[in-house]
Amino acid sequence: MYTFGGIIPFNNVHLPTMEDSFRHKGMRKKLIEDLKTLGITDQDVLTAMNNVPRHFFLDLAFVEQAYSNTAFQIGAGQTISHPRTVAFQTQLLEVKKGMKILEIGTGSGFQTSVLCAMGARVYSIERQKELFGKSKKIIHHLGFTPHLFLGDGYKGQASYAPYDGIIVTCGAPYIPEALLEQLKVGAKLIIPIGEGDKQIMHRIIKNADGTFQSDEFGSFSFVPMLKKIAK
Repeated sequence: MYTFGGIIPFNNVHLPTMEDSFRHKGMRKKLIEDLKTLGITDQDVLTAMNNVPRHFFLDLAFVEQAYSNTAFQIGAGQTISHPRTVAFQTQLLEVKKGMKILEIGTGSGFQTSVLCAMGARVYSIERQKELFGKSKKIIHHLGFTPHLFLGDGYKGQASYAPYDGIIVTCGAPYIPEALLEQLKVGAKLIIPIGEGDKQIMHRIIKNADGTFQSDEFGSFSFVPMLKKIAK
């Protein structure tokens, strides 16, 4: 299913040859076992991550390291998060099939694809035009059909709200009010908060009376969440 034969043109943009071989699948299986030892217990998350070839979202030079628990540069000053970070955030979100999920920061498209593989209806916003175009082509070639937007993540995507969950994949200096407003009652916002090199992962749940419950889940490192749309 996930095999690229030669160079595949997508609207005049060419993706390099990529193949999901038995060797890649073996490395991915080893990664899944490692994630279990790092506290990832949600089987749906593990299954989805086992079904999405992470090496497709990286430069060919990094294929050998694609299934290590490492973040990599993906261009435009952005990174693809550690597999453990992707799994941890997704586990906190408690995704169920059919849920409407808003993602802030499409990035490489890997987290987007994991959510799609779990059966979520995904709405994802990216501010970097370069990444938006590249990730869109890979995501669609894998057979996933999320709603992808080039825009300001601080504003969310009100036209499709409310959401069953919102996940932010970049470090926010504060919690955007628009994202809180776009949550359903009982829905969760997973967001790393803080400026500088480290952020604290928060899970925020919207209560029926309009208040919010917030819990913290340790320190992580993300690229900063920015407002300006890059050309």
